Amino acid sequence: MSFTARRLGFSYGLHEATFELPQTGLITLAGPNGAGKSTLLGILAGLRAPYRGSVTYAGRELRQWPRRQFATDVAYVPQAIHIEFPFTVREVVRMGRTPRSGGWYESEHDRTAAEQAMSITDCFALRDRDFRALSGGERQRVILAAALAQEPKTLLLDEPATHLDLRHQLSLYRLLARLGRTILVVAVTHDLNLAMQFSDRVVILEGGGVAGDGTPGEVLNPASIESVFGVRTTLQSGPEGKPWLVYGMDGA
Repeated sequence: MSFTARRLGFSYGLHEATFELPQTGLITLAGPNGAGKSTLLGILAGLRAPYRGSVTYAGRELRQWPRRQFATDVAYVPQAIHIEFPFTVREVVRMGRTPRSGGWYESEHDRTAAEQAMSITDCFALRDRDFRALSGGERQRVILAAALAQEPKTLLLDEPATHLDLRHQLSLYRLLARLGRTILVVAVTHDLNLAMQFSDRVVILEGGGVAGDGTPGEVLNPASIESVFGVRTTLQSGPEGKPWLVYGMDGA
C-alpha cells in the first residue's frame, strides 16, 4: 500500500476517515462542498498538520518522513498557483526538478524530464511564454507539467480540470488514467461522469468521513448519489458503452 489512514481527522473538514490506497491506479475523491476532499488531499501531501489519528506513506507515518525525501516521491498540484515574478513556462516546469536537484546547475536529465513533461501536458509550445500571461487552463497544464517533471511515484491533484476546456479535460483524464498504470494518482473532482469514465476507484467523502469506497460502478450508483448529493440520477449507456449519469433537477 501507499497511503494508509486510520481514524484520520483535522481541525476542520475531516474526521474519522479510514482507508488504504494502492501503489498504482487513478483514484478520484468526490463529495459535496465541505466534505473534506481538499483537506484530505492537503494532509496526504504533507501540507496540513497537526492531524489526528494516523496516516502512513509506504509504511512510515507522514510526520516521520524527511521533507526532501517525501517530495521526491509525492507531487502535489493545487487548484491554483500565483507566481509574481517573470518566470517563463520552461523555468516554472524545471522548478519541479528541485527535490531531485543535486546542485546549482541543471543536468541533462533535468532538462529532458522537463521537456517530456511539457510535451505530454500539451504546453511545450508555451515554453518561452511568461507564466503570468497565461490563461487559467494554460497555467493548470504548466503546473501539472512541473509536477510530472518531478518524476513522482504518487501524484495528488486538487480539482485539476477546473480551468480546462472540454478537450483538455478529456485529455487530462486520459493522461491521468495512463499514469495510473505505473504510479498512484489521486484527484479531487466534482465531475462524477469523469470519475465514472476514467477512475479505477472512487472514494466518496461526506461530512468529513468516508461514505463510499470502491469501483465507479459500485460507488457511483443512483442510490448512493441521491443519499450523498441529494440529486436523483439515472444510468444510461455513454461513450464507448460505459455507464453515463443523467441528473434530475432539484432532486427530482
